[in-house]
Formats: sequence, C-alpha cells, structure tokens
Amino acid sequence: MTASITSSDGRPACVLLHSSMSSRSQWNALAAQQESTLRCVAVDLLGYGKAPFPTAAQQQRFSLAHEVEAVLAALADEIAPDEPFHLVGHSYGGATALRLARRLLDTGRILSLTLFEPVAFHLLAPGDHARIDIEKIIACIEAAATPRDGAAAFIDYWNGPGAFAALPVPMQERFTAQIAKVRLDFVALMSEPATLADMAALDIPTLVLFGAQGPMSTRTVAEELAAALPRAALHRTPGGHMAPITHAADVNRAIAAFIATSIATALE
Repeated sequence: MTASITSSDGRPACVLLHSSMSSRSQWNALAAQQESTLRCVAVDLLGYGKAPFPTAAQQQRFSLAHEVEAVLAALADEIAPDEPFHLVGHSYGGATALRLARRLLDTGRILSLTLFEPVAFHLLAPGDHARIDIEKIIACIEAAATPRDGAAAFIDYWNGPGAFAALPVPMQERFTAQIAKVRLDFVALMSEPATLADMAALDIPTLVLFGAQGPMSTRTVAEELAAALPRAALHRTPGGHMAPITHAADVNRAIAAFIATSIATALE
C-alpha cells in the first residue's frame, strides 16, 4: 500500500521505504516538508501498515526479492513504468532499497539513493564482530519463549535495555503482533546473496547515513557499504538507529539537502 503526494507539475518522484515494525507514516514529516519540490511516495512494506502479510508460499523461502516485487506493484499505481525516482530507505527499508536499486540497475530509473543504517547484514563477512553481534540478537529472538519476549529483545537491541518495558501497553502489543514479520525480515536479510563486491555496480549518487549512537552492527554495514559504492558519501547524524523517527529534523534535513544537490548536479 502507498500514500503519495501527486502532482502533474514535473516534480521528481521520491520513494520512501520504512524500517521494520514501522509503516509509511514514519516519513510523513519529510513528505510534507518536501511537498513543493518532490512528489513523495511512501510505501508500506509487507506485513506492516496496510500491506498484506507475506503469503504462505512466500514464507517458505522469504527474501528481499518478495519485498521488491511488492514495492514495484505498489508503485505501479503511483509512478509511470519508466519514470525515474529518488529512493530513500531506513533500516530494513534501506536493505530493501539496495535490492530495488540493483533490480532496476539497467533501467537508469534510480536518480539517487539515500540509506539510513541499512540492515544489509548479508554484506558482512562471516566471523565479523558486527555480524556475530546481530546473529546473537537473531538467535535470541528465535529462542524467545513468547512473541512478547521476542519483541522485547528486538526493541531493546535498537533502543537500549528496558526500552520495550517503558512503552505504553498498546504499543507493546502492536510490536508483539509484528514479531512474526520481523523474523521473516531477518530470514530475508541473512539469505540475500549480494556481496560488497556487487555494490560496485551501483554507480549512482548515494548518501549513507548512520546515527552517532547506533549499534556496532549497522554502523559497520554503513561504513563498509559507503566504501564499496562508487559514488557514496558517509554522514553521521545525532541519535541512534531510530534517528529518522527520534531525530527526524536532523535526518530529514540531511536527506533533503542530498536530494537537492543531486537534482542540481543533474541539471548542470
């Protein structure tokens, strides 16, 4: 499902992909701020917001390819088949954005790519301390006695110990209900075949962002990814992994400035 700001005045499109346990609404502030210059299209990833949960067949071997096909299907009602667009993704949405950029590599449709702490853990080498760190969290979630315990482990990893317990009960219940999709997200991430070497083909303007207080796992992914991409810049923002929500003003400012520069450069 998508929410868009539609216009026929020639504004370039910008596709926005959210993190796990979130929805397209996390980008509402950015979309509103950029309404005069960009036609923003925020997409609900499978199992979040109003998007359907992956089908039984998809769940058997869930992958980022399933997410990408769902995103493209959602965009079909919002963007012309050959229309280029800027692409922004946070966390799981960032990993999905990477897969989407590779999917459309030969079409030239991706004008720029902005990634905030993409959880592309498949890019980390086996035995890498950052990969071991996230594998421990995945194992903890899988071994959790109840969905609530699994949700607590997930939320506390990204936001600090006790973060889940401090949430209002309705929010705890919502996150608990989403842990089944989070498990599938991790399956997709860890089974994605793309390597750092494959990133060299993404010769497009890219901004890789990470939070100053983000975990080692995603900070390492951001650093290694930025080094592997041909035209990438690495930028640190205040906040942690959830900075696009907790420090939205800082993150949105960086995203908007990068896209504006990309547009200006393309016009030169």
